[in-house]
Amino acid sequence: MTAEIEKNGFGHQERPGALAGTVSAGFAAHLMQFAVARGADPQVLADRSGIARAQLEDADRRIPLPSYAALMQAAKELCRAPSLALHLGAARDFREFSVVGLICYAAPTMGAALKELNRYGRLVMEVDVPVRDQRFELKERDGELWLIDTRAAPNDFPELTESTWSRFIAETARHFPEAAFAKAVHVTHPRPDYGAEYVEQWKVPVTFASQWNAIAIEPSWLTIELHNPSRYAFGVLSKHADKLLHELASAKTARGRVEAVLLPILHTGLLGMDEVADRLKISRQSLYRQLKEEDVTFETILDELRHRLALYYLAGRKVSVNETAYLLGFSDPSSFSRAFKRWTGSSPRSAKMT
Repeated sequence: MTAEIEKNGFGHQERPGALAGTVSAGFAAHLMQFAVARGADPQVLADRSGIARAQLEDADRRIPLPSYAALMQAAKELCRAPSLALHLGAARDFREFSVVGLICYAAPTMGAALKELNRYGRLVMEVDVPVRDQRFELKERDGELWLIDTRAAPNDFPELTESTWSRFIAETARHFPEAAFAKAVHVTHPRPDYGAEYVEQWKVPVTFASQWNAIAIEPSWLTIELHNPSRYAFGVLSKHADKLLHELASAKTARGRVEAVLLPILHTGLLGMDEVADRLKISRQSLYRQLKEEDVTFETILDELRHRLALYYLAGRKVSVNETAYLLGFSDPSSFSRAFKRWTGSSPRSAKMT
């Protein structure tokens, strides 16, 4: 069976060394758990991939993509399942193993969720794409709307194409069984021996050895309203933060109104005073004057709100340091770490461990 996988299941031994990028430990843990549930020995998986199980306990750890590819190969062999990646992508709700899934489902529509996926997707997987934060693009061609995965050198790791498209299709079918989504799927890699399973899994025609990895989608998919759109992302979905938002929304002060506006948009990074004033339907000058009367600045409000929420997220141990950085609208984890040290005198990682 191993020889069959090597020949027909994308099991190219030289492939992992050519890959560039990283995945989150949580994403790798999902694959390991999936394989173990199907009979794979966890220690053998760890030995073959070079990923110690202890590494997967730290949500902030980045796993090299070649190691993840080696884990995928080992899982396929040990589970005797050449098509394992197809089923991995469809297996679990994205929200169950990634904060990115929770952020996406906090969006009002599928189209908005796709934008959040592009913004936060590198928390799950950092891969080479032509445009930063734009791995998944929409393009019209020949009268069809196509959703394209733009990652570079996709045939170096075709299992990632399999699991990615399975996740898109399965997530829609799981939550919106009556909604139209995929009409056809194209993949750049050649048809494997288990090619028939693609159609069984995706329920649409599949074209192999195509010029792109893309799904022809129904445009209406972008306007599907999500079941439980929330003003919060992940940790802010808790009762504590719901109470905080309610208190802020009813606040009489200008500061309270600003905080109420900032809370649901912190994760977007669109945190300028002009943006907040526009949402409050007042001019920037009026907002500045109101805050000055309360002897506070916009920058102070934003900084203190981030500080407060950072302590809450990390104390609850629900969110990793990197995830907290992005949820609070920092452009990168290092910027968040500098701010946290300024607030507390210690690193966010040490705060999470206490």
